[in-house]
Amino acid sequence: MRSLYGKFVLITMMIMCVSGLLAFLTVNTYYHQQLKGKNDEKNMKIAMRMASYIESDKDLNLSLYLETQAAVGYKLYVVDEKRNAALYGEPFRIKNLSSETVDQVLKGEQYHGMRDFPSETFVTGFFSNKLANTVGVPFQHEGENYALFLRPDIKMLFTEVHKLLGGMVIVMAIISLLSMLIVAKKLIDPITALTVATKKVGEERFSGTLDIHRSDEIGQLAKSFQLMTEKLSENDRIRKEFISDVSHDFQSPLLNIKGYAELLMDEDLKEASRKNYAQVIQSETERLSSLTKQLLLLTSLDQLSSPLQLKTFAVNEQLKEVVRKYRWLIEEKELSLSMELEEVPYTGDPAFLEKVWENLLLNALKYTEVGGAIEVLLTDGPDHLTVSVRDTGIGMDKGTLGRIFDRFYRADDSRTQKTGGTGLGLSIVQQVVKLHAGTIDVTSKKGEGSTFTVRLPKLS
Repeated sequence: MRSLYGKFVLITMMIMCVSGLLAFLTVNTYYHQQLKGKNDEKNMKIAMRMASYIESDKDLNLSLYLETQAAVGYKLYVVDEKRNAALYGEPFRIKNLSSETVDQVLKGEQYHGMRDFPSETFVTGFFSNKLANTVGVPFQHEGENYALFLRPDIKMLFTEVHKLLGGMVIVMAIISLLSMLIVAKKLIDPITALTVATKKVGEERFSGTLDIHRSDEIGQLAKSFQLMTEKLSENDRIRKEFISDVSHDFQSPLLNIKGYAELLMDEDLKEASRKNYAQVIQSETERLSSLTKQLLLLTSLDQLSSPLQLKTFAVNEQLKEVVRKYRWLIEEKELSLSMELEEVPYTGDPAFLEKVWENLLLNALKYTEVGGAIEVLLTDGPDHLTVSVRDTGIGMDKGTLGRIFDRFYRADDSRTQKTGGTGLGLSIVQQVVKLHAGTIDVTSKKGEGSTFTVRLPKLS
C-alpha cells in the first residue's frame, strides 16, 4: 500500500498533468473559435502587400526579395505556371497542398488555409507546420503568373522575451511542485508520528509524549491524542490497582476463614474458643458479602447507559428513614444526632440516593468517637437541594482528602478492618451524585471532624 506521502506526490503530478491538458484544450478551443479567422486575415494582408510590392517593382530580383522576407520570419512557398516550386525559409513538416488549390491561386483566387484549417482536439492550428495551413495569393512577375503561399515561422516569432517568460513559467512550476512536496512532508510527518503513537497505545504502552507543536488542526489532534493517552494511562493504572485491591480484599478474609475453619476441626477445642472462631468466620463472611454487593453496585453504576429510574419523592422522609435504620448504632455509641430537614420534593432515583445517605451516615458513625455529635441538614433552593452530613469525628489530613473517593482507598487499614469498611462506600456516593449531575464537597480537619455536602440540581 502506498504511503500518504507517495499518494500526495502522485495526486499532485496527476493534478498538474490534468490541469495542463485542460489548459491546452481551453486555449486550443479559444484559438479555433476566436483567433483562427483573425490570424488568417492578418497574414492574408501581409501576403497581399508582398504580392503588390512584387508587381509594382519591375526590376525586382524576385528570389532575393523572397529570401529577405523569409529571413525576417516567414515561410514562403512559390509556384509558377509550369508548376515549378521554390521554398524560402524553414521547410514545412508536411507538404499537403493539393494541386487544385495551386491551380485556383494561379487563376487569381485567394487561399484561406489558416481560416479553413480543420479543428483538431490535440493539435493547435497556430503551431501546425503544414503547407495546407497557409494563406495563398496570386501575383505576376515579368509577365508570368505565380502563386505565393505564406505562413509565419513560429520559431522566429519566439523572441528572447518569450523565452524568458517560458523559462520563468517552468521555474515557477518546478519551485511550486517542490514547495508542495515540502509542505506535504511537514503535514504528513505529524500524522506518521501519530500513527506510531497509536500503535504503541494499541500495545498498551502509554508512556512518552508527542513532539508536535502546531496551532492548526493537526496540532489540536495531537493535543487531544496526548490527553487521551494520559487518560488511558491513568485508567490502566487504576484498573491494575483495582484488580490488586480486589484480590487483596478477597484474599485476606478468605485466608482468615480457611485458617479458623481448620482450627474448628480440632476435636479438643474448647467451646468458648469454638464460638470465638465461628464469630470470626461469620464476621469475615459478612465482610465478603458486603464487599461483593458494593462491587456489584459499582459495576452496575459504571455500565448503566440510561442510569436513573426517575421518581418524585420526599428527600426529607428518605433521610429520616435512613437515620431510623441506624438508630441502634447511634444509641450504642452514645452519639448526639440533630436533624434540620426542610420538606423537599425531588425527582431522581430513590434507590441510588438512599445508598448515598446510608454511606455518608455510616461514614460519620464509624469515625466519630463515643459521645460525639452528628448533624444532618437538608435545605431547598430554587435550582438545587443541599444535603450536609457533619460529624465531630477524627477528621482527615490533606493527603487523605485527595484520595477518599478512590476505590479501595483506606487511610488506616487497622481502623477500617475494625469497622468492617471496604473502601468502596464513598466511591459509590460520588458515582451516584455524578449520575444525578450533582457535586459532592468535603471539608475536614484532623481531630475536629468532617463535613460532606451534596448538591443535586433539580432535574426537569
